[in-house]
Amino acid sequence: MKIAFFSTKSYDRESFNQFLPGSGHHISYFEVKLDKDTLSLAAGHEVVCSFVNDKIDAEILKELKKLEIKLIALRCAGYNQIDLNAAAEQEITVVRVPAYSPEAVAEHAFALILTLSRKTHKAYNRVRENNFSLDGLTGVNIHGKTIGVIGTGAIGRAFCRIAKGFGCQLIANDVYENEEMKTLGVTYHSLKKVLSRSDIVSLHCPLTPETHHMINAETISQMKDGVALINTSRGALVDTKAVIKALKTGKIGYLGIDVYEQEEHIFFKNLSEEIMQDEEISRLMTFPNVLITGHQAFLTKEALEQISKITLSNISDFEKGLKLKNEIKAT
Repeated sequence: MKIAFFSTKSYDRESFNQFLPGSGHHISYFEVKLDKDTLSLAAGHEVVCSFVNDKIDAEILKELKKLEIKLIALRCAGYNQIDLNAAAEQEITVVRVPAYSPEAVAEHAFALILTLSRKTHKAYNRVRENNFSLDGLTGVNIHGKTIGVIGTGAIGRAFCRIAKGFGCQLIANDVYENEEMKTLGVTYHSLKKVLSRSDIVSLHCPLTPETHHMINAETISQMKDGVALINTSRGALVDTKAVIKALKTGKIGYLGIDVYEQEEHIFFKNLSEEIMQDEEISRLMTFPNVLITGHQAFLTKEALEQISKITLSNISDFEKGLKLKNEIKAT
């Protein structure tokens, strides 16, 4: 099938080209993201392959239907960026990659925790300037801390297994309690109880209307003073304005994020020669106890290979008329 591949990065091209030979598919790589100004590039293709920041609303889906697009293959797990009801109306099938490497994201979340707790990012910069002073680098132990895990899907479970190895007490909140996690020693509680008891809160749940801004002024007030907040899931789970206020008062002691609510205007781009227009992320970057990475938690060799294999397999199954195990539909 002919695939229009949007939001292409060099690592996408390298990874997909490994598995493209023999697949029977042809990919046209486009660096631009999919929007109303670029969707015409999909003409002459049968499939659109998109990523997390390609906003696919009803208007775009209507136009893609006119271009005879039959399938949208999301090369990511999240699907809040696409209007599934509109896709159904236009009879466009949608598939995704539900689990490519849960360990990749879980390990990155823990990397944020370790970096913030031991200030290794600051030490690295000091040593490069021949400054070997330890003043201001006092950290905190992870061992013995209570970590609240919000969401125990594949990534949340991988995170729990890592945290268990550090000797942490694990408490969790999820709509569905996982028996494997209970065997591991994870106990499930209400969101309020998890937030109130945790030294570290790590978010691993999908973005839905119910979880949008689940971390807000009210829920932050339920947390311990000096709590560490980690988000490697979706940016809009967190009300950024409320978090900034909590950082200023010390309610939030550390913040580590790999996602941001307005990231589609910032992440995956080199803006080093530009003036940052987003005042909220600019404000976050002024805090010494905040660590921000640009949506790289998924970015490992192993994860990219899985994303490529599963995406191409999804497209092949669609072409052959097979049952689509990774299809997503409106509920």
